[in-house]
Amino acid sequence: MKEVASYISKAEAFRAGSSSPVAVLEEYLATIEAREPAVKAFKAMAIERARKEAAASQARWKAGTPLSPIDGMPFGIKDILETADMPTGQGSPLWEGFETRRDCASVQALRDAGALILGKTTTTEFASRPQFADTTNPHDPTRTPGGSSSGSCAAVGAGFVPLALGTQVVGSTLRPSSYCGVIGYKPSIGGFNRGGSYDYLSHSCTGLIGAALEDIWATAKALVERTGGDPGYSGVTGPTEIPAAHQPKTLLFLETDGWERATPGARAAFEAACAKLKAEGCEIITGKENDRIAAMDAAIKDIAKLSEVILGWEGRWPLNGYARIDSGKLHPLALERIERNKSLTLDDYKAALETRSALRERYAAMIENADAVVTLAATGAAPKGLDSTGDPGFNIPASVLGVPALSLPLLEDEGMPLGLQLIGKVNEDAGLFAHAGWIIENFG
Repeated sequence: MKEVASYISKAEAFRAGSSSPVAVLEEYLATIEAREPAVKAFKAMAIERARKEAAASQARWKAGTPLSPIDGMPFGIKDILETADMPTGQGSPLWEGFETRRDCASVQALRDAGALILGKTTTTEFASRPQFADTTNPHDPTRTPGGSSSGSCAAVGAGFVPLALGTQVVGSTLRPSSYCGVIGYKPSIGGFNRGGSYDYLSHSCTGLIGAALEDIWATAKALVERTGGDPGYSGVTGPTEIPAAHQPKTLLFLETDGWERATPGARAAFEAACAKLKAEGCEIITGKENDRIAAMDAAIKDIAKLSEVILGWEGRWPLNGYARIDSGKLHPLALERIERNKSLTLDDYKAALETRSALRERYAAMIENADAVVTLAATGAAPKGLDSTGDPGFNIPASVLGVPALSLPLLEDEGMPLGLQLIGKVNEDAGLFAHAGWIIENFG
């Protein structure tokens, strides 16, 4: 993994005046000017507002009164999240230019923390699979950046911003993070307040995409301290500063639905990573040695179908209503989804929720005496072409189970980035960051 200096590590330089949020912003803007025509990560930008707010942030740092460790940090915001000063188009021609004139909860929290909202990043239609945007992978413009947090991951991967907001209901933060060579964080269920997000389904979450683990944790704390978790949830818990790196002693390997489709290069990269972890003293237990792991892997083989039932029922609103407004502005795949979901019944949904609850209990029992699950974050390198956002097989379990997960850009396949995924215990996100920190420190 390429060493990336975190934004918040610049605090002393900001206080001393040897660097400043203004200077840092201009560096990012220069990179955007040079590379955005090819990457196409942004849907809209608020550059002049960001410059004014960077100057205000600079004054606060100089006075020793920053609003938070992320004061002055530029952010990209997935275009499924409301922003008061830019449209929220949801990746759809139907909502092109639509403005609510309010910030979603997470953007409000970022502004309260002094962060700069630099622009809206592209997404797939309604944060699902259909792709109208032509965003490219920052490491190879002939490949997809993944989705649905396409622009957020591409922007961080291209060096346009140090951090961006995404969302995930299936694999929309973890998979594109893997493809774009950045860190992706999916919190425990309810981890961040989703008010003002159009990714509202029952195992959806707001996710964070960054170049440095330290920045991601600082942002997580800034969000929770200002707008909390989802209503009824306490939000991500843990210390103000990133937890100290801590070696995991026991890791469990879940094949998930994705292992059967993983490329030979991805499998080889993962196996080499596991060998290195074992050499450093980490025990890695597979289903071959443990019946609980084997049973869990068997139970989640069809988890994609389970997720489709839950999301299919929940997604009837507002998708069916959008079709009544103007079906001609919906992607054909969205129209197919509407037709397919007509056969679902309330009993189907109830049964799926019961199965999901049982899987969550089974997972909690399996991981009780271990530190985390380790697996791949994607089946391989980002696919060629921009039509597909990739295979979510490795990402669905963490979403359905409601547990925290991180994609760490430590592997390669076909000369492209590939994420090593850590999946943790519900509401123990801080512990997962501690283990991730140790792995990053010791992997090079």
